Amino acid sequence: AIGLFLTSVMILVFLGSMRATVAVFFSIPLSALATFIALSMGGSSINSMVLGGLALAFSRLIDNSVVVLENIYRHLELGEPPMVAAEKGGREVALPVLAATLTTVVVFFPVTFLYGVSKFLFSALALAVVLSLFASYIVAMTVVPLFCARFIKAPSHHGTPSSEIPVTVDHPKGWVTYGERFNVWFNDRFESFLKLYDRTVAVTLRRPTATLAWFGVIFVLSLALFPLLGVSFFPRTDAGQFVINLKAPSGTRLSVTEEEVAKVENLIRHEVSSEDLGMVVANIGSTPDFSAIYTPNSAMHTAFVQVSLKEDHKVGSYEYMARLKRRIAVELPELTAYFQSGGLVDAVLNMGMPAPIDVQVAGSNMEASLETAQKLAAQIRKIDGVADVFTPQDLDYPALRMDIDRTRASELGLSQREVVNNVITALTSNGMIAPSFWIDPKSGNDYMLTVQYPENQIKSLSDLSAIPLKATKSSESTRLDMLSTLRRINSPTEVDHYQLRRTIDIYVRPQHEDLGKIASAIDGIIAKTEIPKGQSVTLRGSVQGMRASFSSFAVGLCLAVLLLYLILVAQFRSFIDPFIILVAVPPALTGVILTLLLSGTTLNVMSLMGIVMLVGISVSNSILIVEFTRHLREEEGMGVKESVAVACRVRLRPVLMTSLATIIGLLPMALKLGAGSEAYAPLARAILGGLSVSVVLTVFLVPAAYLLVHGQKRESWNIGSLFRKRRIA
Repeated sequence: AIGLFLTSVMILVFLGSMRATVAVFFSIPLSALATFIALSMGGSSINSMVLGGLALAFSRLIDNSVVVLENIYRHLELGEPPMVAAEKGGREVALPVLAATLTTVVVFFPVTFLYGVSKFLFSALALAVVLSLFASYIVAMTVVPLFCARFIKAPSHHGTPSSEIPVTVDHPKGWVTYGERFNVWFNDRFESFLKLYDRTVAVTLRRPTATLAWFGVIFVLSLALFPLLGVSFFPRTDAGQFVINLKAPSGTRLSVTEEEVAKVENLIRHEVSSEDLGMVVANIGSTPDFSAIYTPNSAMHTAFVQVSLKEDHKVGSYEYMARLKRRIAVELPELTAYFQSGGLVDAVLNMGMPAPIDVQVAGSNMEASLETAQKLAAQIRKIDGVADVFTPQDLDYPALRMDIDRTRASELGLSQREVVNNVITALTSNGMIAPSFWIDPKSGNDYMLTVQYPENQIKSLSDLSAIPLKATKSSESTRLDMLSTLRRINSPTEVDHYQLRRTIDIYVRPQHEDLGKIASAIDGIIAKTEIPKGQSVTLRGSVQGMRASFSSFAVGLCLAVLLLYLILVAQFRSFIDPFIILVAVPPALTGVILTLLLSGTTLNVMSLMGIVMLVGISVSNSILIVEFTRHLREEEGMGVKESVAVACRVRLRPVLMTSLATIIGLLPMALKLGAGSEAYAPLARAILGGLSVSVVLTVFLVPAAYLLVHGQKRESWNIGSLFRKRRIA
C-alpha cells in the first residue's frame, strides 16, 4: 500500500493530471483480477507465494500503462486531438512495450529447472507474475488509450519537456491553482534537467569507445567484490520461538537432569523479558517405546526446552538465543547446549535435519566414526562464524548386558523371548498380559489378566537378578540369575542410519545468515583430514539444497539471457541491436553486488530470483531507446548520431517514470516495512539496487554502444536486409 501510494504521487508529479494517474492505475485491479481468474480456471489456489508474486509485480504492472500514457501525452502536447493522440501514441509503443513484457516474462521460464524447495517456492510466484504482466499489456493497449481518448482532453503541461528539441516552459498569466503552479515549476526544472542530460549525452557520443571502456573497468572492479558477499539458502526470518537441545554428562540420572533443566528455565525467565516471553515447555528424558520417535531425546541425560515469544515481541529470537548461549556456557558448563529456531521454514529448508549444516560420518564401526567426528568437530569449532557444534550420539551410556544360558533355560521350559519379556516388565513397569481370561459369572464379560510390577520393586542389580521366572507348563519358578549373567557395558544412546549405513552427525549452526563461507571452510577441513578406510563424510542439510539451487539458478540465468536475445532478434529483426539492448545487464549486476554488500544482505535464492527478474526489467529501458532510434532513422531519415541524441531525450521521461515506479514500489519491501517482507527483502533489494544503477548508466551506455556499432556504416546488419539482398539478387 505504501509503495502504491508513493508510485501514484510520482506519476502525478510527472504527468500533472489526476485523470492520467487513474488511467495508469486501472492496470493493477484489472491485471490482478485476470490473474485470479486464470489461476481459478487452472485449478490453482491463492497462497502466500502467489500473493508475494503479485506484490512484486504491482510496481511492474503499471509500467506498460505508463509508457503508453506518456507517449499519448507527448502527442497531446504536440497539439494532436485526443482520438488521434491515443491511436498514434498506443501504436508507436506497441512493439517496445510487447518486447519489454516478453523480456520480463521469459526470464521466469528457467524456474522450471530449479531444484527441490526452490522449485516449489518460485513456481507459484513466477506464474502469478507472468499472468499479471500479460494482463497488464492487454490493459495498456486497450483500456489506457480508450480512457485517454474519452476523458483526457488537453495536457496539463505548459511547454513540452519531452519534445524532440529543447523548449521554454510557458508560465501562465492570471490566477492559477496551486497544482498548476507546481506543474509549471516541475516542468521548468525537468526541462533544465533535460538540457543538462543533452550536453552529457553529447559528450558521451563524442567518445563512445572511452565511455564503454571506462564502464568495463568499473564492471570488472565490481566483480572483484563478489567474493565478499555472504551466501545462504534463504533469508533468515524470526520464527518467534526457539528450541534448546540440552545434554548432561552421559549416565546422568533423570532427577539430576530435571534439576539442570530447571536451572535453564530459570535463566530463560531472567534473560527473556516478561513482555516478550510467551511460554516455556521442557521435555526431559525418553521412554523406550514408540513415543521416542517423536522426540530428539535419546536417554535420561538429554532434554529440550521450547521457548515461545509473544507475537509483538520487541527483541528477536536470534538475539535471545545468543544471550542464553553465553549465560549457559558460563553458569552451566556441565551442559552441552544446541540452539535452533524451531520454525517450520527452517525445518523445510534443512530437509528435516535439525541444523542447516549436518556433517555426517558414515561407517560400519561406530566407535571409529565417532572418533573421526570428534576430530572434525574440534576443528569446526575454530571456524569464525560458527555458533554451535553438537554431536547428538553418545556411545558411552551405562547399560547392562544380559547373556542367557539357552541350555539351562530350555531345561526349565523357558525361551529367550519369555525371559526378555519378564525383564522388560520388571524394569519399565510395563503390563504383562497372559493368554488367560477371567469370565465374570454375573455379566458374562471376558477380562484379560494383566500383571504389573510396583514402581519401586526393582531398586538394585541384586533385585533385578532375583526376579522370578516361571515357564508356562511348570508349576515352580526360578530366579533370573539362575539362567543368565549380567554385566555392565557402554552402549550407544541412538543408532542413526542414512541409506542403510550407520552415521554419526555433527550439527553446525552458523552465528549469522552466511552459510557459504562456513560450508567452504568445512569442505577444506574434510579435505585435509585423513578419513579411515570404510568411512565417508557428507554435508547434508540446507547447504545441500543451497548448492543444488545455486547451480540451477546459474543455468537458469544463462538460459534467460539466451531467451532474451532470441526474442529481441525476432522483435527487432537484427542480430546486432539485441546485443546493444543487453548492454543494460552488466550495470544492473554491478548495482546488485554493491547493494547487497552495502546493505549486508546475503546472496540467497530470493536475491538470485531478483537478479533473474532484473535481467528482464533492466533491458526494457534500453528497448525504448533503441526502438525509437530505429524509428527516427527508418521513418524520418535522421542520421545515426542525431537519432540517438533525440531518442535519448524523448525517451528519458518514460525511462525515469517506469524505473522510479518499480524502485518506489519495492522500497517498502526492501526496508522490511510490510508484514512478512523479511523473506522478500533480498529480492526487492537486488532489483532496487540493480535497477537504480542500470537506469543511470543505461541512458549513457546504450547510446554510446549504438553509435559505436552503427555510426561506421550506413545500414545495420539485420535479418530484413539479408532477405532484401536475396530478393534483389
